[in-house]
Amino acid sequence: MSTKSEYNMKRTFISFLLLMQMTLCISAQDTESLSSNSIKVPNKENTMKRTIDNTPVQKFDLDRYLGRWYEIARFDHRFERGLSEVTAEYTTQDNGMIKVLNSGFSAKLGKRRQAVGRAKLTNVPGVLRVSFFWIFYADYRVLALGDNYEWALVSSGRSGNYLWILSRTEVLPKETMETIISEAERRGYDTKQLIFSQNQR
Repeated sequence: MSTKSEYNMKRTFISFLLLMQMTLCISAQDTESLSSNSIKVPNKENTMKRTIDNTPVQKFDLDRYLGRWYEIARFDHRFERGLSEVTAEYTTQDNGMIKVLNSGFSAKLGKRRQAVGRAKLTNVPGVLRVSFFWIFYADYRVLALGDNYEWALVSSGRSGNYLWILSRTEVLPKETMETIISEAERRGYDTKQLIFSQNQR
């Protein structure tokens, strides 16, 4: 093996170790902040910071939450960009983990795309840890729920950049949507950024 090849291998290995260290640090910080009540994020409309209340629901029944959900609205982000008719399905597995199956129709590809991940419960009600890649987990926060688990308001992370409105049906009544959007606005989310499904428009 050439000296140059050995150098490249060592460099790659060191980079991998640094990445692992950063990942563990981030995971530790996220775990400590699972039950945090608020965060401050820049307000795009002015230079002031707005406070995001990402407090999860106080009571959460996983068994009632399992099953299929239809995405009614979301904030724009790259891993769902260009997708429509998006659904999320959650099922328990024998090892105690939760299988996450997200899918959506890609007009560009002319077919549905799928992403399979896994989730696990935390000691905080309404907060799960979800991963779609290796050991990288992000928090999944259920902010509000319908009395019969017929809809859910969900966020992820601490940036305030992720928000979803989910439903057991492909369309929600207007009055229900107004209730959910009012709750999101009360929490500090900019609901003008929401992208609605074709059925809900």
